[in-house]
Amino acid sequence: MSFTSFLISLFTSAFISSTLLPGGSEALVVWGMTEWKERLWDIVLVASAGNTLGALVTYLIGLLIPNKVVQKKIELFKKWGPICLLFTWVPIIGDAFPLAAGWLRVNWILTAVLILIGKFTRYAALAYGTSLFL
Repeated sequence: MSFTSFLISLFTSAFISSTLLPGGSEALVVWGMTEWKERLWDIVLVASAGNTLGALVTYLIGLLIPNKVVQKKIELFKKWGPICLLFTWVPIIGDAFPLAAGWLRVNWILTAVLILIGKFTRYAALAYGTSLFL
């Protein structure tokens, strides 16, 4: 597999896993790091971009939900506010945060920045932790 086709696969995997669809891109990040150690930051940036854009699609879906719909998962977001978007990487509950942000009409720029920070931090930590064992 070429590095370019790997990056396309990684972006796609990260994108899908950050929507409401199930998936995981961490294993692909770790595998990529074993194959292309010198391209660590390229891998982290592509995974972060795909994961962030996937979460923003979920945010857009939240914008489509009428405001009169009441959902229990949104209560956590209402309690803590947009800071929850830093934790969109957390399995199971993380996907609900951008959906809640869209439903609550949180500013999309703030949403994008907080999601990007959280996603990038996760992939950077994964890359760092993996590099300790390589």
